[in-house]
Amino acid sequence: MELKNYQQSPTEVAREYQVDITSGLTTDEVKHRQAKYGINTLSEQKNTTLIQKFIGQFKDLMIIVLLVAALVAAFAGEGVDTLIILLVVVLNAIFGVFQEAKAEQAITALKTMSAPQAHVIREGKTHLVPASELVPGDIVLLEAGDIVPADLRLIQSASLRIDEAMLTGESIPVEKDINALTSDDLPLGDRTNLAFMNSNVTYGRGQGIVIGIGMTTEVGQIATMLTQAKVNETPLQANLRHLGKTLTWLILIIAVVVFIVGMLNHQHTWIDMLLVAIALAVAAIPEGLPAIVTITLALGTTRMAKQQALIRKLPAVETLGATEVIGSDKTGTLTQNKMTIEKYYVTNKIFDSQSPLNVDAQMLADVMALNNDTKLIDNQLVGDPTETALISFNQKHTRNLTQLFEQHKRVAEIPFDSERKLMTTVNEFNDEYLITVKGAPDQLLDRVTQILIDGHVVPLTHEIKNNILEQNHLLATQALRVLAFAYQKSPVIPAELTSQAVENDLIFVGLVGMIDPERPEVKAAVADAKAAGIKPLMITGDHRDTAAAIAMRLGILTADDHDAIITGAQLDQLDEATFMQKVEQYVVYARVAPEHKVRIVKAWQAKGKVVAMTGDGVNDAPALKNADIGIAMGITGTEVSKGAADMVLADDNFATIISAVKEGRKVFANIQKAIQYLLSANLGEVLTLFIMTLMGWSILAPVHILWINLVTDTLPAIALGVEPAEKQVMHRQPRGRLANFLSNGVQGAIVYQGFLEGILTLGVYWIAITFPIHANDALAHADALTMAYVTLGLLQLVHAFSTKSVYQSIFTIGVFKNKFFNWSILIAGILLSATVFIPGLNGLFHVTPLDTIQWATILVAAFLMVAIVEIVKFGQRHFANKI
Repeated sequence: MELKNYQQSPTEVAREYQVDITSGLTTDEVKHRQAKYGINTLSEQKNTTLIQKFIGQFKDLMIIVLLVAALVAAFAGEGVDTLIILLVVVLNAIFGVFQEAKAEQAITALKTMSAPQAHVIREGKTHLVPASELVPGDIVLLEAGDIVPADLRLIQSASLRIDEAMLTGESIPVEKDINALTSDDLPLGDRTNLAFMNSNVTYGRGQGIVIGIGMTTEVGQIATMLTQAKVNETPLQANLRHLGKTLTWLILIIAVVVFIVGMLNHQHTWIDMLLVAIALAVAAIPEGLPAIVTITLALGTTRMAKQQALIRKLPAVETLGATEVIGSDKTGTLTQNKMTIEKYYVTNKIFDSQSPLNVDAQMLADVMALNNDTKLIDNQLVGDPTETALISFNQKHTRNLTQLFEQHKRVAEIPFDSERKLMTTVNEFNDEYLITVKGAPDQLLDRVTQILIDGHVVPLTHEIKNNILEQNHLLATQALRVLAFAYQKSPVIPAELTSQAVENDLIFVGLVGMIDPERPEVKAAVADAKAAGIKPLMITGDHRDTAAAIAMRLGILTADDHDAIITGAQLDQLDEATFMQKVEQYVVYARVAPEHKVRIVKAWQAKGKVVAMTGDGVNDAPALKNADIGIAMGITGTEVSKGAADMVLADDNFATIISAVKEGRKVFANIQKAIQYLLSANLGEVLTLFIMTLMGWSILAPVHILWINLVTDTLPAIALGVEPAEKQVMHRQPRGRLANFLSNGVQGAIVYQGFLEGILTLGVYWIAITFPIHANDALAHADALTMAYVTLGLLQLVHAFSTKSVYQSIFTIGVFKNKFFNWSILIAGILLSATVFIPGLNGLFHVTPLDTIQWATILVAAFLMVAIVEIVKFGQRHFANKI
């Protein structure tokens, strides 16, 4: 079996890539390899033109329905309706083009992260060359502050540490070495002899042979996954597509039937019946629905933005409300991405980091600060995360570090070495010199002979040493990274600054246990998510024990979840069928690679779940793009993750997601209310016209139907989109992928309420022609049509109040809480009644003034509409309680 580069020695890798480690490649060989392998850049997905994007927006079925409605309205001579519909279509297309163009920036952002230049050895000399010119086999030099320009197999390492959080999710820089690794299929975070493109060198220096450039690097594979990621249809888009398709066929069938029945009655000319059929089609099509959905979503994005949740794609607002699973990265999302000392051990005891410092702890803090390379730049600590944590500990205890550094200046040091795992400094200390040492507990304890206890130096007995080892183990089992500290005093600066000469006969002072702690608000957010029926997952590149500890502290993992943790290596051993069977038992995924995250998302989606994925690193981008809703971090997130996401958290606050979910549920409920209102109203209009045609009665004119639609289908429906959330909205189970706008009783409500509107309208018409006020048949029929017209419009307006909730009474949810809704109903009512009261308009609309009795009849019908719906709701609530 062919060995992988991390399994080979530096000599074997150099032989494979045909390069001399000392002199590097020749100029001619570089040119030959550039011609063979190409340039070291990430290829971009071929983007469509703006015109192609614009044309593509018109493939949506609801948009086609709107265009048909515009054609019908134009044929009926309704120019205003035609213009409004076309305006909605064009605005929707423009917005869609904008969103699609923004989504294509993910790969571009990934490309711009690449290192612009690299130090390389060629023909025995060091050259500074554009990173894009690197080829496999080049010898690259690395030092602190560099961005790794390509994937490298390290051949030299001097205290080299590289921050790979953006790729692996590990919260602390990785210590690198050059030794060959024997294990097969190691996760990225454990390939300690490799350096990956776009990661950051935080400490030390090194050299490496280029083993991957451009799209063959680990980052390049992520870019490939981004280009291949399928864009999932959101639940909102699926619902609108299905609804539009259903309505299209129903409208066509009903219009044809009405036309045929009207012609068979021989009471109207074919031109009159064609106009009636057209008016019926316009009445049946909820032409304002896409606009109302867009406006409701846009208003939702505005409210979310105020809560620090920035929506990049409108459908994401509604998708949030359907979320059933949230897969969250750990580092920087659930945790603070900032190493912090949590406990310290001195005087044979473990203390919380907030505990006051006794005399031994003060000495420990001094050693922490002096044995440290952290710099303070613009009031920001800059350096290795572990070392900045040591300085932060001192700052939290309000220690005067400036005075400490001035009094005890560093005069010599022995840098950290990954083999001995120690770092030593020599500092001035009164008339002596203080030698401070920090490092791995097991390594340091072998060099200790004494210990500081209560300010006194005493011999390190076997019993005390065992106690230290036990405390070290106790801290480690809590997933804390443990460092040990010791010191020694010397009258002179050591003449020989070597480990053998200096790091011996040390005085042990203490241990510190540090961790990347959880965000303080996340635990409550996780509890809220569970209460809302949402399953939170932790998906991280960090170690199993660390992930498990954080998950336990956040409530994602419980003590009974013995089989709920799985690593990337274990996941690789599961075939798809087995993983699908077990996916619901796992809540913590540790040491995973980018392809694992995508696999997890797809497995839950295959279960029919709506999946949200959070993250901030480049390694999260493919999963963010494949998820139903990708959520990126705004502060710590890379531009790549933001470009692939549907939503960006401006405050990097996991709790903001839960607020956004609540808003998403409210948005869906409000769209449902608008649909219930529109479709029940349209059904009432269709039923009225259909029965009038069957009965051979005078039929409402197209102008009546179109005006009712104009005044009742716009402002009231939009106002329903800003209804406040109903109580207990976050204590309901997620509606999931299979739910639609007609579920949860909405379809039944549309049918019976639409029939009720039609029956009441027809009833008023029947009363008017059966008990006419005028003896003249023409005037009687004119009065009857006027009463039917006003009744149909008024019923829709009063019914809008009932649609504020499918089951709850309008008196318990608050009739007049929504001021915008109240004004919209008032304005629509004025516009409707104006056609009857204003002399110039009633002639234009073919209506007649009504007397008191006629108005009383209409108002009784409106009262019955509200009363009957309330009675039905009461019965539904009572029946549900009995069940």
